[in-house]
Amino acid sequence: MATLHVDVVSAEASIFSGEAKFVALPGENGELGILPRHTPLITRIRPGAVRIERADNGEEEFVFVAGGILEVQPGTVTVLADTAIRGSDLDEAKAAEAKQAAQEAMKNAKSDIDFAAAQSEFATMAAQLAAIQKLRKK
Repeated sequence: MATLHVDVVSAEASIFSGEAKFVALPGENGELGILPRHTPLITRIRPGAVRIERADNGEEEFVFVAGGILEVQPGTVTVLADTAIRGSDLDEAKAAEAKQAAQEAMKNAKSDIDFAAAQSEFATMAAQLAAIQKLRKK
């Protein structure tokens, strides 16, 4: 059985490192699915869930990423995330609160820069809440 090595890392820590059968994640232009021997690729990724089908036990591992860069080589997938959180560590209440705070910040923004920062935070929290919903359905 062909597998690929997957590394998901952020500035703070290595979140996942192991062998997988399949990886799905939110690419810049839509959802990407990666199998062993995939064509080499480098692209930006959007905030959302990275789904990893482990090779050792077939279980799925979920990691939320807040954007970053994806590099694919025939036997390796590397996700360099701005922020990465294991699916089991996601807190729905905290994400909903942060989304609400970002929405308020957008309303009260005094400059375009403040508005853009709040809008980015809002989009990230909305993606995190969507990832939590996806994790619950598994």
